[in-house]
Amino acid sequence: MCDTMVALGNVTADGVTLFGKNSDREPNEAHHLLRIPTARHAPGATVKCTYIEIPQVEQTYEVLLAKPFWIWGAEMGANEHGVAIGNEAVFTKIPYAKTPGLIGMDLLRLALERARTARQALDVITNLLAQYGQGGNCGFKHATYYHNSFLIADPYEAWVLETAGKHWAAERVKDIRTISNGITIGNQFDLASPDLVAYAIERGWCKGRGDFHFARCYSDFLFTRFSRCNERQCRTTDVLNAQRGKITVETMLRALRDHGTADPQWTPARGITTFTVCAHAGWGPVRSTGTTGSLVSHLARDAQTHFVTGTAAPCTSIFKPVWLGNALPLDEPMPTGEYDAATLFWRHEALHRATLRDYAIHLARYRDERDELEQQFITAALKCAPSQRAEFSARCFQQADQAEARWRERVRADKPYPGVLYARAWQQFDAQARMPDVSHRS
Repeated sequence: MCDTMVALGNVTADGVTLFGKNSDREPNEAHHLLRIPTARHAPGATVKCTYIEIPQVEQTYEVLLAKPFWIWGAEMGANEHGVAIGNEAVFTKIPYAKTPGLIGMDLLRLALERARTARQALDVITNLLAQYGQGGNCGFKHATYYHNSFLIADPYEAWVLETAGKHWAAERVKDIRTISNGITIGNQFDLASPDLVAYAIERGWCKGRGDFHFARCYSDFLFTRFSRCNERQCRTTDVLNAQRGKITVETMLRALRDHGTADPQWTPARGITTFTVCAHAGWGPVRSTGTTGSLVSHLARDAQTHFVTGTAAPCTSIFKPVWLGNALPLDEPMPTGEYDAATLFWRHEALHRATLRDYAIHLARYRDERDELEQQFITAALKCAPSQRAEFSARCFQQADQAEARWRERVRADKPYPGVLYARAWQQFDAQARMPDVSHRS
């Protein structure tokens, strides 16, 4: 389960398009930040995606990917031309292809590597859908199959693209738009696959174009309902609308950290179906995933600045600036599904999981320092000269790592996880990840 949002320049404080996304995956499905330089490819070359190999294009663009470590593609990312994309799982009446094929994350990466604009990215994805369809397991430890929607933005425009198998509809964004884990396009759209309406008529989902409604006709009711996507999509829309005309990078960060309440005693240990924008895993199938990484992109026309966590739970994480054209300041191995202190994701997990043991009390021990440090990063990053970006980004990652080390000492996991079912879930996650026993640190 994920949430993606965009605010075009006509509703932001500085006239720049802002893009943001939370990637929700299994708790031990480590999030991996990756930069891939531009490259030229020989005629006849192919590219191996997560499951299948397809023809490569002559040139691929430089990309920043924020992805599950084991998947070739990505849940979110951006390219050197300022295109940013996030994908969402959507659940439809069209049967899911379980044979290996292109998955939504592959389509996202292929579009970033091949498109110079948001509209071109839409065309890349829909052309690949027409040729290959979509299919294959998208789950880490638990096999999961779904179709995909995409929010695609560049400095000039943005598009929502929602799919069901090879069928799709697209809507051009006017100002603020958010998507979650359900189809949101109804009877008004700007582009569509040729047989979108005819297919629905053939199956008795509508009588004709007059009563056709993409979401109503194609959505799977049960999975769409239990994903709580309508609640989350309404929440992100409301958060952005409340700041219409004044939306900033900080607004996007607050939206991604949103728990749906201002209650200072709120805790993710409550409820077995609680699923907020800043998602926290717990017990049961509805809460089997949590936010494992987050991205906010400031898509100025002359230079795009991306703020990434590279870590789980944005409420416990620090957003750090990166720019394409510079190497990522991470000289470390790729994370896996097991704890490794040599990686950013798992170092943070020691803090994250300790915080979960007494969430309201522990988060309060470092939240203000998190906000202050992050504000310094944002303010300086948006004014940073190109020649200073690599050094500044590296310094931000180093300062964030040092801050989290201090907070880990401040937040000791000397209490059990609260609640019988919540505790059982997190004890199992910890055991599977081979988390160290942080409750006995000296």
